[in-house]
Amino acid sequence: FLAGTGTTAVVGYFYWQNVYYKLPDVSELKNVEMQVPLRIYTSDMKLMAEFGEKKRIPLSYDQIPPKMIQAILAAEDDRFFEHPGVDYHGILRAFYELIKTGHKSQGGSTITMQVASNFYLSPEKTFQRKINEIVLSFKIENELTKQEILALYLNKIFLGHRSYGVAAAAQTYFGKPLDQLSVDEIAILAGLPKAPSTLNPVTNAEASKNRRDYVLRRMSELGYITESERIAAQLKPVIASIHNSVPEANGDYIAEMVRQWALDKYGDNILEQGVNIITTLNSDLQKQAQESINTGVI
Repeated sequence: FLAGTGTTAVVGYFYWQNVYYKLPDVSELKNVEMQVPLRIYTSDMKLMAEFGEKKRIPLSYDQIPPKMIQAILAAEDDRFFEHPGVDYHGILRAFYELIKTGHKSQGGSTITMQVASNFYLSPEKTFQRKINEIVLSFKIENELTKQEILALYLNKIFLGHRSYGVAAAAQTYFGKPLDQLSVDEIAILAGLPKAPSTLNPVTNAEASKNRRDYVLRRMSELGYITESERIAAQLKPVIASIHNSVPEANGDYIAEMVRQWALDKYGDNILEQGVNIITTLNSDLQKQAQESINTGVI
């Protein structure tokens, strides 16, 4: 017993001296900047073009529908508002599942641990990385409120097809704002963090439906929806397609000129800082000019 205690103390001291002080300062999460595309508009605020690798529409916690929050808690971390960043119940369940079946369960990582992993850690699977994830989770919980952590998570997570965050995914898969989604569509989005590339409704509708039905069942068990709501939602077919941002005004040539100007003046980062550039182009006059040219050419 004494030998085991001594070994633990030595390992703990080594970690404290050589690893802990090198961990990042999580206070910067309070001012984190999300990568948002460059958007170019006409003078009357009609979208002409969008440039950037990542689709993202950042929302504050208050802007996220309660059902979306409940769905993600049901799918990923139903004790989120109770645990201190690490859910010991979940870890024990995952450990028991590993012992019983030989397979690793997904229940060990909390939402806070996923935030720590997404922002700070590499994807390698090592014991030290897991320890770092746990320690960072405690630090994050000490620095941010639960609401701030959840908002970071729901804006940061990759959900397939270049979509980051639930608001962008709602637009990508359903062509609607997040607050206009039905319960079954919300459950589809909540099921994506586990495997966004293979569970999304465009790539694999059947797998997406199975995952959706699991989320709906968990929402019903937790009292977030009634049993009749669960049954009705599970009966709905999975209907989704890719909805890219559709320009509201025809101005490709001008939009490309503006993009080049922005890159020359501000550098490549301009494509991910959420900048909106408003041009002098008027959408009505542009439409008339385009029609006139088409008529003349014909």
